[in-house]
Amino acid sequence: MPATDPPSSTGKTAPRRLLPLLFFAAAASTVLVALGTWQVQRLAWKEALIAAADARAGAAAVDPPPLADWPGFRPDDHIYRKVTLTGRFRHDQEIHVYTTLTRPKGDYGGPGYWVMTPLARDDGTIIIVNRGFVPLDFKAPATRAAGQVAGRVTVTGLMRAAEPRGRFTADDDREKNVWIRRDPERFAEFLGLPAESVAPFFVDAAAGSSPGGLPQGGETRLAFTNNHLQYALTWYGLAAVLVIVFGLFIRARLR
Repeated sequence: MPATDPPSSTGKTAPRRLLPLLFFAAAASTVLVALGTWQVQRLAWKEALIAAADARAGAAAVDPPPLADWPGFRPDDHIYRKVTLTGRFRHDQEIHVYTTLTRPKGDYGGPGYWVMTPLARDDGTIIIVNRGFVPLDFKAPATRAAGQVAGRVTVTGLMRAAEPRGRFTADDDREKNVWIRRDPERFAEFLGLPAESVAPFFVDAAAGSSPGGLPQGGETRLAFTNNHLQYALTWYGLAAVLVIVFGLFIRARLR
């Protein structure tokens, strides 16, 4: 009697061979959907920020949060709120933060510095004020003596939060008093100011707040890039394409 070949197992093993690909596709699509969902959440946050910035910057000026509220300060609850401060500038302690002003609202732009100056108030607290922008050639206070206002002053401006350090943020050059980001806590430590008396926020001074035009206030950027919807659709689209392509691939293999 002629020998017969054993039954082929190809049909049984083929689905098993596809299992690693199935797991990979499932994991990849899950990651893509998660990224899309994260962008949707970022979209909601950005839209809320834009709405809050427009409303707060356009409202009447109020007093800043009192000292008792500083330990629990939440930036999203206050940034871009218009406030009025009264006190005396400590011009001998001004900090210079390097920047490039690409779309100036005033006469000066390009590379230069934000001039950050402690404002000592009557209650003993200190609020760092970003008095505005100065070009590179006006870093030294003597080059803009008219703006070094002495005595008691009243400043109106917008509340801002400390800028976080990014992965590729350069180091500050404390020796030359050239900083990369605006952070009241770091400024207080550098200047030897009591940390508990320095506000956890700073204030961008309004335009026209300095005699002589420098520092140039009123340069707070209130136009925000909002591409989160496009990013979300891209991630969701990639997830859908992956599922479709993998489905067609599986269908062809099983045939």
